[in-house]
Amino acid sequence: MYLTPQRILLAGATGLTGEHLLDRLLNEPTVECVLAPSRKPLAEHQRLENPVGQLASLLPQLSGKIDTAFCCLGSTMKDAGSQEAFRNVDHDLVVAFAARARELGARHLLVVSSLGADPTSSIFYCRVKGEMEQALRAQDWPQLTIARPSQLLGPRMQVRPMERLTAPLSHLLPGKYRGISACTLAHALWRLALEEGEGTRVVESDELRKLGRN
Repeated sequence: MYLTPQRILLAGATGLTGEHLLDRLLNEPTVECVLAPSRKPLAEHQRLENPVGQLASLLPQLSGKIDTAFCCLGSTMKDAGSQEAFRNVDHDLVVAFAARARELGARHLLVVSSLGADPTSSIFYCRVKGEMEQALRAQDWPQLTIARPSQLLGPRMQVRPMERLTAPLSHLLPGKYRGISACTLAHALWRLALEEGEGTRVVESDELRKLGRN
């Protein structure tokens, strides 16, 4: 585990998982500072740096040494409006964020992907997620952790009717297919950040649930 205070870079702090992770990070005594660029201002905190604007424009302006980076960026086809717009967020922006984090000295990247991510999938959503993972592997991170949660559970600012309909059913699914709360996922990501290692580790949803509960 890290024994010295860390500087953390977090993307997606206003999202369902990101807001839980940000709260966890700001309450960790080993975290010196969280650099969290966002489109909307976050609540002020003495250990939070919050550049406000479009992430793509903010990335070149970010500065300071980073130890660990978390990427919780993600959209839906409905929110994005088109396949091109979806790919821009869930692939291009994630890859650009990771590259910038590496330039700032981050050794460990933890990224939220998705159950079923596969660059050869016939399902567009899963294929984009898989291609994103593939691009991150090509960046040759000293330590890369890919989290593949199933359906994320928890209250959202924006109502998603289909998720509201399927959420109760997701509790009945077996193993890695069962839904996972965003709070549990955030706790699991922090646990994984404390594990030193080398290379790439893919963590499926059932393991994420176990890590997040402990």
